[in-house]
Amino acid sequence: MTHQSLTDVNMNGMEKGQEFDDEELIVPPKNLDELCIELRKVFAKDRVNVEYVKALLSSYRSNPRDWRKYAKFDPHRYTRNLVDEGNGKFNLMLLCWNESQGSSIHDHADAHCFVKILHGNLTETLFDWPKSDSEEETQLRVKQVNTFPKDGVTYICDDMGIHRMENTSHTDNCVSLHLYSPPFQSCQTFDQNTGHRNTVKMTFWSKYGQRTPFGENESTPENN
Repeated sequence: MTHQSLTDVNMNGMEKGQEFDDEELIVPPKNLDELCIELRKVFAKDRVNVEYVKALLSSYRSNPRDWRKYAKFDPHRYTRNLVDEGNGKFNLMLLCWNESQGSSIHDHADAHCFVKILHGNLTETLFDWPKSDSEEETQLRVKQVNTFPKDGVTYICDDMGIHRMENTSHTDNCVSLHLYSPPFQSCQTFDQNTGHRNTVKMTFWSKYGQRTPFGENESTPENN
């Protein structure tokens, strides 16, 4: 399995000294709309610096007035709500987690995933990949567990492993902002006890603040 490096990623690998490389030059976006504009500029380039994108996301301070219209909750599962399609270079979305809701263990289809917490706390459990050349059922090994607070930022790609995200709180919901580049329509999910995998289709509960057509998201589970 071959993926891009973690620090100087991009669409084809990153070279130092290019535009959108110096984190000290970042002007913090005043709102979510400004953040989307800046992200489009960054991802318009052929090469994107992961650390720069993380710093840009960190510089934006969460304000519910910016994202409340995208925050759609479901009592039975977490939801994926499209905010911006990034001129085809990325998908930016809000994931909304009620108390004790979480994703399955999943990969990212060779894409890069950035996460910023807008409200509450979100826990990531990172696993090693199961052995692809073995038919033996083997429990997935946990590499590490981290909980990210409001305005916290993290990043993952398939080189780092597979993960599960969950809101472990029994009293508070969670809202997180996710950027996937390039966008993808399906990913693999994994059984923690056996390592068995399945391919699932990605769906949106809403797009641009509007509910997707009834039933569109009901055939397959949602995963981030």
